[in-house]
Amino acid sequence: MITKAKREVLEGVVRSSRGDKTITVHVSMVVRHPKYGKYLRRDRVFRVHDEKNDAREGDRVEIKQSRPISKSKRWRLARVLVRAKTV
Repeated sequence: MITKAKREVLEGVVRSSRGDKTITVHVSMVVRHPKYGKYLRRDRVFRVHDEKNDAREGDRVEIKQSRPISKSKRWRLARVLVRAKTV
């Protein structure tokens, strides 16, 4: 029986939603230094496919790894966890 590989799931904040069906998500991670054991904050920015243009700037979202959608997009929007407050 062939099973699908587990897709990586990350949580981050939407920094930009200007592109059509594309959002930019900022993910902050805390990792341990391999030699010294000190905890370090690492930040990454992902281009994410948003099929319904659902997410807005400031939203906390969950993203899932997927097949390559374009040159820079390898992630899909799984769901919006917390909506940003609108002004």
